[in-house]
Amino acid sequence: MSANHARLVLDRTDDVAHAARLLAEGRPVAHGFGNIYALTARGDAVGRLNALKGRPHDQTGSLTAPSGRVLDAFDLSALPPGVSPSLVADVVDACSTLGPFGFRGPAATHVPPGLTAQDGSTTTTQVIVPGDACPSQRFLAEASDAVGLLVISSANRSRHVTGEVDAPVHWRADALRAELAGGDLVLLEHDDEAAARARFPRHTTVSTTILAFHRAERVHGRVHLRLERHGSLAAGEVVQVLAALGLGVTASTHAAVRLLPRSYDDGPRPTADRGPARPTVMAG
Repeated sequence: MSANHARLVLDRTDDVAHAARLLAEGRPVAHGFGNIYALTARGDAVGRLNALKGRPHDQTGSLTAPSGRVLDAFDLSALPPGVSPSLVADVVDACSTLGPFGFRGPAATHVPPGLTAQDGSTTTTQVIVPGDACPSQRFLAEASDAVGLLVISSANRSRHVTGEVDAPVHWRADALRAELAGGDLVLLEHDDEAAARARFPRHTTVSTTILAFHRAERVHGRVHLRLERHGSLAAGEVVQVLAALGLGVTASTHAAVRLLPRSYDDGPRPTADRGPARPTVMAG
């Protein structure tokens, strides 16, 4: 976004409508998303979003959607034994109530190849949500109404460009703007970033934790869902949410280490980010 462009704010109705129109025209939008920032574009703009970040052009994208439309991305008839559509709906509702979260499962037939990935014999898709209480719900709803599917990615320059082992997501608009300067980017900011973080006290300022529905397995007679990424919501919190629904949790090797938040030279990390880096649960 150019320096002379008016500041767009996530809490302003007119700004949200303007950003949604620009997205519909083909421009990526960086916007407040839970307690961090995310990059969202039209579902047919995966390659453009990858180019903006410096990722491989053909890297698979994730979907995002407002509350109430998450299940549209999944083929609920292809769920594994013991996982019913109603149970998936309950898990999505429970996790989204707490804040930003991600879900992976069998892809619906209308989801295009750039937004799907193979996991064994299952074609999957991934949906990342900002949490029910996030003001970005209005933006996602307007953008989705205008263009249908929305692709989302973390708001940062790819590790393929930076050379770092990981590229943590941004939780400050000024730093995000500086890192992606020169790109054809619209920035829809949190009105108050401290308030955005306080809105989700259980979450750290990293990319979302992700659960997989298609990798469910039965352990000691109980259905367990697979933790695929250990991100903003701690594994112990996920265990409590699923236990209330009669489910357990297993952790993939990718979830063995929790994501670490981005730190900035001019200040400390938010206090809520100082937590254990490893998940506290495996099968059992």
